[in-house]
Amino acid sequence: MSRIPTPAGATGYEIRFQSLFDAGRGLSFPCDAQGQVQLEALSERARLAYQHARAMVGRDYATPVVLRDGLH
Repeated sequence: MSRIPTPAGATGYEIRFQSLFDAGRGLSFPCDAQGQVQLEALSERARLAYQHARAMVGRDYATPVVLRDGLH
């Protein structure tokens, strides 16, 4: 699972996009309790990865879930 570094002021939650094809792969991003990601707090690379993951839900990634940060 690729974890994007938590920006300053993060709220302790992450949104996780699990791969549909490989159980050990996926992406996670810091977010609030409702799953809202602060795009301006992410690096350009992380922003692009997040946008790609959202676009590929149902094709490459399962519907994302919001979890307390650190619960794997």
